[in-house]
Amino acid sequence: MKLRIILIVSLIVCFGKDVSYAQTNAVEGADLGKNAVFDDLTLINGYTDKYAGESKETLLAMIDDDSLGAYKCAAAVRVFKQKYGSDIFKDEKPAILRNMIRRLNRTDSPFVQVEIMHALIVLDRYQYFESMVPALIQKLDHYNRVVSALTYDNLDDITKTSTRPREARVVFNTLRKIFFLTKKRLANVTTPDARLKRKLMMLRWSIKVLGTQLLKSLPPEVINLL
Repeated sequence: MKLRIILIVSLIVCFGKDVSYAQTNAVEGADLGKNAVFDDLTLINGYTDKYAGESKETLLAMIDDDSLGAYKCAAAVRVFKQKYGSDIFKDEKPAILRNMIRRLNRTDSPFVQVEIMHALIVLDRYQYFESMVPALIQKLDHYNRVVSALTYDNLDDITKTSTRPREARVVFNTLRKIFFLTKKRLANVTTPDARLKRKLMMLRWSIKVLGTQLLKSLPPEVINLL
């Protein structure tokens, strides 16, 4: 009898956690309106529009809030970097960077991760480009198509106006390693998928900055795709 009671209690606890988790996930997005389609991109864009008028202080408080949902946090980071990222005073920057890094270390949401990685580069390009860009490039292969697309948008924003050889070399070296690791699989590719196309576009940018002599250091499988 005692064993049966213990098993019943255990099942109640397990199912209770599952129900609680489902309810928590269902709640996020409900305040965007009954007509919203609750997919990842719609949720993030919806909260981005909703928070567009928030102050710098409010957005930072939201990013620092451990109870804030992932979509809301990702949107808060996005709005902050777009509205205030390039206008942060020198004396307030260290605290904001610590705030961002703390959230990056605590989140397991890829949406929050890619937005914060980009935000760190916007806030201090020289310090964070070399560490954050390779991490973002890895996210291009994320199984979630929205994560991959958002990552490319952030990388494109970082590089589209840059002609810095130091930055192009970080991108080239990261992609070169990835392509050498996957060259056997690339040999069978005739039409690149969306994720591979994004990596090839980043590669073209780096070669444009550094020079076509770098082509000889790439696997033949990649050159054929270029």
